[in-house]
Amino acid sequence: MVPPEASTRKNSPLPIRPSEPEPAPASPHVWLVIGDKLGDNAQVEVVAEALGWPIERKVLRFLAQYQTGKPPFKPSLYHVDRSASDVLDPPWPDLVLTVGRRPSMAAMWIKAQSGGRTKVVIVGRPRRMLRDFDLVLATPQYRLPERDNVMRLDLPLMRVDPDKVAAGAAAWRERLASLARPLTAVFVGGPTKPFVFNAAVTRAFLAALRESTGSAGALFVSTSRRTPPDIVATLEAELPAGSRLFCWTPNATDNPYQGLLGLADRFVVTGDSVSMLVEVARLGKPLALFPLPVSPGPWPSLRKRLADIFQPAAGGDGGGPLTWLGDAFYDWGLIGYSREFEAVHRALIDGGFAVPLGRPFNTAASPAPDNVPKVASRIRAMFNLR
Repeated sequence: MVPPEASTRKNSPLPIRPSEPEPAPASPHVWLVIGDKLGDNAQVEVVAEALGWPIERKVLRFLAQYQTGKPPFKPSLYHVDRSASDVLDPPWPDLVLTVGRRPSMAAMWIKAQSGGRTKVVIVGRPRRMLRDFDLVLATPQYRLPERDNVMRLDLPLMRVDPDKVAAGAAAWRERLASLARPLTAVFVGGPTKPFVFNAAVTRAFLAALRESTGSAGALFVSTSRRTPPDIVATLEAELPAGSRLFCWTPNATDNPYQGLLGLADRFVVTGDSVSMLVEVARLGKPLALFPLPVSPGPWPSLRKRLADIFQPAAGGDGGGPLTWLGDAFYDWGLIGYSREFEAVHRALIDGGFAVPLGRPFNTAASPAPDNVPKVASRIRAMFNLR
């Protein structure tokens, strides 16, 4: 005889156990391998912030002969001042984000130490080993070939930090209140190949600045880490009356840069400084750029002609008839892919985010393109993560 409770159990539904959520996949362990170039580092920081993964910053310092000298590229730490740098020891990370020749040499050394497990993402142009980087974020000034591991960007990845701009504006509001409007912030970089930036160019720059801004308003000029003494001396001697000048020093505590980003009405930036140009463009305020002249002599023009023959165009739009041979020269370590600052200038001007100095200032109709979300998605896909 079947007990009554058995029949009850037979017809009763089975108890439903609450489903347990699947454990979330662990976030990759990320190192930021960076040096002392703030504009470069800012792009790496932007990518790391967008990913939202745990990170460790590995800040490297370099031996004296390689602080300005260019070490031959190979996966190595021979150029690193290990006593002054952050320690690079296992456990090795899942991902390294890096930028620049010197930090990326260390990044590829880390990949080798991990047995190839560590993935390396570089912002900009690898000096060698293009195929060995897991992802190359190609900013528009670089001539790089089409590759599966190359992701082309509309503009460099610099962003302004709204909190820093707000804090800078608060700190400088009273100090700038006495200056006439419109207030024009002028950000000055320094010489970089193949461009000339010396006292004579500075005088031409000041003449164009006076003509463009006229007598209305005031100028606040800020130099930067790369501004040499002869340019600073020319600015001090020949700036229009009533202008303000900040001369950058390593230990300066009153840098007006963030305050000017928040408070200036319009901006002028020398064309050598991609980072400052892009940061200002992202504000959506009127921006004029001053392109620097190319070094005189036959070598710069010859170098440009050779690049047009053997290398892809900056931004990946076509290339020369012998790019296949140029790629082979790169793989053999004979040449590197060159860069063209003019490609960034064209992107800013064609997009309506800047004008050449001398033309009327204008306000951009829309914000400058920001590729950071797409970059973050591409990196997540490398780890099969959304």
